[in-house]
Amino acid sequence: MSTEFAHTTVLLNEAVAALAIKPTGLYIDGTYGRGGHSAKILAQLGADGCLLAIDKDPAAIQHAHLAHQGDSRFRIWQGSFRDFPHALAELGLPAEVDGVLLDLGVSSPQLDEAERGFSFMREGALDMRMNPDTGLSAQQWLMQADEKEIAQVLWLYGEERFSRQIARAIVKVRVVQELSSTLQLADLIAKAIPKREPGKHPATRSFQAIRIKVNQELEDLEAGLAITLKHLKPQGRLAVISFHSLEDRMVKHFMREHSSPPRLPKGLPIQATEITTALRLIGKGLRPSEAEIESNVRARSATLRIAEKV
Repeated sequence: MSTEFAHTTVLLNEAVAALAIKPTGLYIDGTYGRGGHSAKILAQLGADGCLLAIDKDPAAIQHAHLAHQGDSRFRIWQGSFRDFPHALAELGLPAEVDGVLLDLGVSSPQLDEAERGFSFMREGALDMRMNPDTGLSAQQWLMQADEKEIAQVLWLYGEERFSRQIARAIVKVRVVQELSSTLQLADLIAKAIPKREPGKHPATRSFQAIRIKVNQELEDLEAGLAITLKHLKPQGRLAVISFHSLEDRMVKHFMREHSSPPRLPKGLPIQATEITTALRLIGKGLRPSEAEIESNVRARSATLRIAEKV
């Protein structure tokens, strides 16, 4: 059994406040993690309220069962948040919800457990899967993907400017030895990079990119945002916490696209009141306070964006 590591929930109060909780409402925590947001949502729900929590990670599912056993307002479902309509149907819950919260990225326990393979600072198996029971591990993907695909993933998902050099080094090394550990890969990447960013480990961008690829994180986010729009009730809230620019750009673009009126040719006899949008933006992107960042360094890159169904 793996050791349970501490996890500090980022933007806890702000994210739950963004949902404007109704005591009798139905809410979805699409990324349970270690349940910080879920616990605070439950604290604001009445006896007739309901929270559906979702996570891919078996350890998160186990934590949820132990933390909320006996609470009839709570449901837990293993899978991707993009599939929450299936979870609602399986559990006999209504198809329309009052709010959806997504806290993207990885949790502290996932980073801190060396055997999960997420960290380039700890020796562990090169896995990186949120759910270790499904899909290809990082090791399996790196051993079979061609050089062009690896370079493209590192560039698109990690914004790694030395993606080609790193991909070339990976393909060269794997011919003579198995890529099997996190520190092995981190060392390979460090040697392949000719110039380092001050204050940043050379493997940071590559590990992020490989993790995103292995877990299909951006595909899940794109599909999850679209399906949320269909299942939110009027005045229902969507709150999304992202931790890197790729995710944040997707969330920002989605919310802007669906909160902006369509561009129409000049001269059309249409009044502004006749044009409707699907979403209404609630404020601008919200960042953690200096105090939160000081107490939890992993909060430094977080951005919370909020929208309301019209």
